[in-house]
Amino acid sequence: MSDSSAEPKQRQRFIAGAVCPRCGATDRTVIDVEADQRRCIECEFVEARPAAPAEVPATRVTRPSARRVETPAESIKLID
Repeated sequence: MSDSSAEPKQRQRFIAGAVCPRCGATDRTVIDVEADQRRCIECEFVEARPAAPAEVPATRVTRPSARRVETPAESIKLID
């Protein structure tokens, strides 16, 4: 029989491909949903989730200058 006073198991989600910033281990990082923090199961590194969202890195698609450039239309001549 289960004990009703036992604490429920914490929910953790595995992050595939994540690299620990302290030990560099790959695929050993989990997110603790209740505590809202990430944790490395290899070296016990713990970090709270940042309040602000991460910045999107500039790419050729997201740069404002890439969206301003428009290729001018050219007329073509069909030859029979």
